[in-house]
Formats: sequence, C-alpha cells, structure tokens
Amino acid sequence: QVQLVESGGGLVQAGGSLRLSCAASGRTFSSAAMGWFRQAPGKEREFVAAISWNAGSTYYADSVKGRFTISRDNAKNTVLLQMNSLKPDDTAVYYCAVKNIGTSWYFVSSYDDWGQGTQVTVSS
Repeated sequence: QVQLVESGGGLVQAGGSLRLSCAASGRTFSSAAMGWFRQAPGKEREFVAAISWNAGSTYYADSVKGRFTISRDNAKNTVLLQMNSLKPDDTAVYYCAVKNIGTSWYFVSSYDDWGQGTQVTVSS
C-alpha cells in the first residue's frame, strides 16, 4: 500500500501556473504507475494525466494536453504536475493515485490509494 499527500494547490489568475506535488510513502512507489485526477463541484472525478513507473510513458486528457506536464522522481518518491496556461475550467480538487497493473490509464476505477486532494482555483 502507498500513502499519498498532495500539495501545491492555490488561487491563481487565468493564464498563470501552479505545480502540484504528490509525496508518496511505501516501498512500492518506484514500481507503480501514477495518475492525477480532478473533481470540480457537482461533477464526476476525471482523468488528468498519468505516468508509467519509469516515466517512459505519459498520458494526458485532451483538455490539458500541451498545458500540463506530469513527471516523477522515484528517488524522492514524488510525482509532479506542472500546470501552465491555467483556465477557470481547471478549477477543481486535484488528486493523485496509484494505478493498478493491467488496467486502463484513464478510468477512476483503475486507481487505488488516493490522496486527500489539493484545491486549485483559477480566477478569470
């Protein structure tokens, strides 16, 4: 099992940037694929980005492609989400999670061990 703690959220103006961090504890982190999801008020949790265990593959939702970058540092047990050119539609609570082996990259049900989330608010 992996314990996850997100940080780095906040209030930013449209067009600004934020970098989210997900700190993981647990011996299995370096071998686990990881994902970022977000949930806006009244909406379902949705996929944002994911990264394979060795950072060899990355995946993005169409809505963030070209603006967000996911990365990881296995030596520091950390996954990062660099968010640029933020829009009001990016406002949500952002969560990181551990992906189960052999499952789709894009579904909430493919992930376990969720963090508590960090709030991102983008003002217009």
